[in-house]
Amino acid sequence: MDSWKRRARRALLLTLTLCAPTAHAIWPFPAKRFTANGLINAGTLGMNDNGRVVAFGDFNADQFLDAVFLDVTQRQLSLYLWDHDAFTFKKGPTIELPSQAYNVIPGDMTYDGKLDLLVMSAGANKDIAMSVYLGPFSSTEPPRIDVPSSTLVQPIPVDANGDMRIDLLGMFPDAGGSSLKLWQNSWNSSLGRAQSLFKITDPKLVGASCHIANPHSNAVVDLNGDCLADLFLVCEEPGSGERSYQIWVNMKADGFALVQSGPLPDGVGAISFADMDRDGTIDIVFPTCKSTSRSGVGTDCKINIAYNQQLPLCKNSQEKNCRSPEELCVADPHFSFDLRASPDNKAFVSINLEDLVGPGAGLLMRDETFGTPLPVPLKIGDLNLDGFPDIVPIVITKPNDHTPKILLSKDGRHFELVRDDVEVLDEIKDARSVAFIDLDEDGSLDLLVQRSGDQKITFVQNNFFFDAFFLRAIVLNGACGGWCENKNTSEKYHPFGVSYSGATYKYTVLDTSGVRSAAQVGQLPQTSYHSLLTPYSFVGLGRTNNYIENLFVGSTKHTPQHWINMEGVIPNSKVVIIPPGVSNDWRKELYLRPGNWIPWVGISVVGAMIILAVMTFVLHLNEKREDELERRRASHHINFDAL
Repeated sequence: MDSWKRRARRALLLTLTLCAPTAHAIWPFPAKRFTANGLINAGTLGMNDNGRVVAFGDFNADQFLDAVFLDVTQRQLSLYLWDHDAFTFKKGPTIELPSQAYNVIPGDMTYDGKLDLLVMSAGANKDIAMSVYLGPFSSTEPPRIDVPSSTLVQPIPVDANGDMRIDLLGMFPDAGGSSLKLWQNSWNSSLGRAQSLFKITDPKLVGASCHIANPHSNAVVDLNGDCLADLFLVCEEPGSGERSYQIWVNMKADGFALVQSGPLPDGVGAISFADMDRDGTIDIVFPTCKSTSRSGVGTDCKINIAYNQQLPLCKNSQEKNCRSPEELCVADPHFSFDLRASPDNKAFVSINLEDLVGPGAGLLMRDETFGTPLPVPLKIGDLNLDGFPDIVPIVITKPNDHTPKILLSKDGRHFELVRDDVEVLDEIKDARSVAFIDLDEDGSLDLLVQRSGDQKITFVQNNFFFDAFFLRAIVLNGACGGWCENKNTSEKYHPFGVSYSGATYKYTVLDTSGVRSAAQVGQLPQTSYHSLLTPYSFVGLGRTNNYIENLFVGSTKHTPQHWINMEGVIPNSKVVIIPPGVSNDWRKELYLRPGNWIPWVGISVVGAMIILAVMTFVLHLNEKREDELERRRASHHINFDAL
């Protein structure tokens, strides 16, 4: 008997072993790539060359983010294209440069829906020589257009005249020095390459002038709340080196008007922009250090947030002196920033870095490993999708130990250091740059850490399990609608990779307790000095059991209504907005992210339908049997009245 049982068990085990590959083949759910809860080292993901990532863009219009890689000599650019199926970057075309490159700005310079590359390189006269390489990039020698040079102050892209084309604002080398000028986009597609791409003009800046600092943190972002991108300029007093800021409000056809200016604190670093307290306005975030060494390490540092003082969101319909949810794109002419660090200034918060990280903690303020020193900004992104952006600085806890740290926001004013499940970051001791990137567009913010050691790049997968929602959005430049067409070859292509700066998003959402909140985010506000911002905007929505009530999307067009309101947008989705350009209507596309729960919902629905079908069939049989019995009883019934 025991022998029979043993043989039966062996037969069952053999059967299960033989059936395992077949069962795995028909199992409808792919195995999870990352299963641990926390931050996971994803390695280099195919970027094994010696160099650094200098910009992001969608070069093949597949809605997956690609990267521009500059080699260690700074004279060769490589495009790394994301392969969704292989979950890695694959090296694409390379571009040989005539001189060392300082910066690369992807953008649709020729307004044809294809991504071009503006390369800033070392010039012959201690200036920046600029060239535009025209896409698409299928060879190592793409068409090139040289444009007028700039001083060593890197220009920024801006739509100055509301035609959705990329202009440049920077310092132009004059005979007696330099002056603030506009490289106005004058490209005419019908004339081809036998023309200049930009013409040098005076910008419409009504008010005081600005000698832009080098390096600077200039930005194109909405600051007065009208969903129209304004100008934030960092100025420097020649000779003294004292730095100040200027805010120029976009007046559309009338140009930009200076509405606020003031000195920047001593020891100020790179400036970033985000809605830190989730009130529907863009705030200013920057570090300050009492001293910074030649290696770029700051000591006795603080993280500072200057909150945008604007009309708040109305909590109910009876409240006055506030902004209703339907008027998120109405300008507040009385907005202001106060950068004074004083106890009575509630619109400014200054946080000691040592209080968050520990005694003796320093901050990497400059990256000295590049050919020219690069400012290292505080990276801001919503890692846990709660709606309050978090901060990732590069902290020096020991000599020569440069480690990224996550400072999790509690309410936009208080932060705490994340200590659990972040061993992958703690093991990095040679970080020189950090950037946020959503790997494979899966709805979580991951990290790209650039390093100075043998391994130049480390991708860190964010695999924390959160129950909050997100929204990814991108505004295109309106060069064409859903499809573009090459007039010479009749080729059709999507215009997704245009890297348009200046778009604005404002939205209202209800949390699970019914409380309404508003938030704002800008699209690609900064591009200079390897800012490494993505061409799309990624925002956390927090916990909600509803649709996004109002999503206001603003462009830089000089039309009476430069924005559009979208109601009932589904969370965990991607929104593509094409403003009126070649066409006269706004175009909106919504892409849902196929989550892991969708197959389970499908199985549940199919299972429920099968159960209901079986129940219906059984009830039908019972009913049919009862009808047959009743018919038989009726046939045997004797009608005594008839007798």
